[in-house]
Amino acid sequence: QVQLVESGGGLVQVGGSLRLSCAASGSSFRINAMGWYRQAPGKQRELVASISSGSGSYTTYADSVKARFTISRDNAKNTMYLEMNSLQPDDTAVYYCNTGGGYASGHYYSGPSWGQGTQVTVSS
Repeated sequence: QVQLVESGGGLVQVGGSLRLSCAASGSSFRINAMGWYRQAPGKQRELVASISSGSGSYTTYADSVKARFTISRDNAKNTMYLEMNSLQPDDTAVYYCNTGGGYASGHYYSGPSWGQGTQVTVSS
């Protein structure tokens, strides 16, 4: 099973930016689709963004983050990123990366590999 480690979370003011990273172990990084999820206190975990395998030419975003967040991947570094701009208090959550899933009708479904999460806190 792939090991995933997130980093880059922290405390930021409203309107600020953060870049999350998800480093993966193993040689299968390139062939797997990946996703970023988040979970706020008292809420269910939700999919924030996903990226297809290989070149990552197909991406999806939750409506709440479209035009503010950008997902990308660097297969040479076995790393996925989430660039987050114009952050709002509602973006406060623990962010998790996931891999091993795929797509059904254009929607990403999660796989068995999860990272430990990184906390993002947006203060007003």
